[in-house]
Amino acid sequence: MARIKPQALLVQSKRKKGPTRISGATIILCNLVVVMIVLSLVATYRHWSQRSSDQTRSSISNFEDNSDAFADSKKYDLPSYAILNTSKGYITVELHKDNSPGIVDKFLDLCQKGYFRGMPFHHVIKHYVIQGGHSQGLDAAEDWPTKIKLRGRLVTSPKHEAFMLGTSKAKDNQGFELFITTAPIPDLNDKLMVFGRVIKGEDVVQEIEEVDTDEHYQPKSSVGIINVTLKREI
Repeated sequence: MARIKPQALLVQSKRKKGPTRISGATIILCNLVVVMIVLSLVATYRHWSQRSSDQTRSSISNFEDNSDAFADSKKYDLPSYAILNTSKGYITVELHKDNSPGIVDKFLDLCQKGYFRGMPFHHVIKHYVIQGGHSQGLDAAEDWPTKIKLRGRLVTSPKHEAFMLGTSKAKDNQGFELFITTAPIPDLNDKLMVFGRVIKGEDVVQEIEEVDTDEHYQPKSSVGIINVTLKREI
């Protein structure tokens, strides 16, 4: 048997104890695995963050929808009709809650406070308008004959047909004027805000406009509103 030389044994021993080298491919593979794990964690975090955000927005949206629904239900719970008990009879008015919510709210509040109880119609102009309230916010009565003459030359607005209920656009902290038109009045489009229409009692309106008046269109005999009754349905 051949004998191994001591020097050869030393070389073999060093080869066995030397560290094993890691190949470049293994290093790249490990790095790819780490990157994939990190990307997976980031994607998971974004998914749950987005889901949480969507749930929050959905909750807010549902709350706003419910709030709007509550506001709408509250609005439609308000009275839709006002019955004016006048010295000539009853006038039933349908209120425009959708088109003029602010004015209708103020009108209803004043009705509940008894503001219109005993209110006179202080100006009555035949084929034009009857007016009640505690101020005179449109124009001086002397200007109205001229307006009546001009009415036929103006284009009629559907907002201001006959038997419409309105109030003055002029800001008046002292009261609330009430107008019932007895003919189309397009010349008052910029001054009159319509918030209702007469649906019953047109004959009573016409009877009021037939009362005798002086040269300032003020009734010679007292005529006005006795009280107002509010109803949701009629």
